[in-house]
Amino acid sequence: MPLTFRVIFGDAQNMSELADGSVHLVVTSPPYFNAPFDYPDLFPSYEAYLAVMRKVAQEIWRVLEDGRVACIVCDDVLVNSERYPVVADLTKIFMDVGFRYRDRIVWLKPEGYIRISRRSGVVLQHPYPLYFYPDNVQESVLIFQKGRFDYRSVPDEVREASRLDLTEYQGRKWYLNVWQITNVLPLQGRLEEGIAAFPEELARRLILLFSHRGETVLDPFLGSGTTMKVARLLGRSCIGYEIDLELLPIIRQKVGFENVSLLDDARFDVVIRNDAKHLRTWLSEKIKQRRSVARNAKSKAEKSEQK
Repeated sequence: MPLTFRVIFGDAQNMSELADGSVHLVVTSPPYFNAPFDYPDLFPSYEAYLAVMRKVAQEIWRVLEDGRVACIVCDDVLVNSERYPVVADLTKIFMDVGFRYRDRIVWLKPEGYIRISRRSGVVLQHPYPLYFYPDNVQESVLIFQKGRFDYRSVPDEVREASRLDLTEYQGRKWYLNVWQITNVLPLQGRLEEGIAAFPEELARRLILLFSHRGETVLDPFLGSGTTMKVARLLGRSCIGYEIDLELLPIIRQKVGFENVSLLDDARFDVVIRNDAKHLRTWLSEKIKQRRSVARNAKSKAEKSEQK
């Protein structure tokens, strides 16, 4: 059967386009609750954010085939000096829905690059107890499973076609619960500029480890289309939900909707629902305002120190 790639612009709290048990793997990264430089003020409250995540988790449970896995890339979030326990709360939400908590992978980023601020620098200014705030160089990959997988359900030819490269598996230490992968750097002019995209290598490992060739991967928060791009490269179909219609040109370019040869047995489909929104421009303006405030505060602090 040909591979299919379908992007549905709408809220993933409702995935009515998908039948029960119709997808084989979920790989996604939900929006980081009101992260100051990614999603400022996107949700009215933390409780509202968790309510959305709960509904999406229920839909994931419904559409995921029995025995299959959902991989959630997430992290706790610091907003206005308050830390929100996203990892713990998402774990509870998915377990309450019915999932088994199978594993947690720590995604370790390079120490030399810290995206937002060097919080540990507070100690340099105040070398006393209780001033310590560590710099964050990790995120969590939560792995949930819908019951137990029947390994006999996969035909031998499909299983062999999906065999892992053990040289890479061992050489790059996939077998550990800490994966060292460089994050997507916020370089000016890149396709995903201004979008909190996770690295293709992360999606690649998860898709290879938890799905077979020809199966279907779901990403309820498609973003720039990383999961779909990697799924295509690995011979899997993919369905993505994305609420922000402004990301359509980026997804089309990244996934390669126009780059289809006569030999490429693939089908592409875009659905735009009434609940799709235009968010990118609004978020970009909010982020600019945040950065301006941060720069002014830093400038005032530096002038104060010089006096």
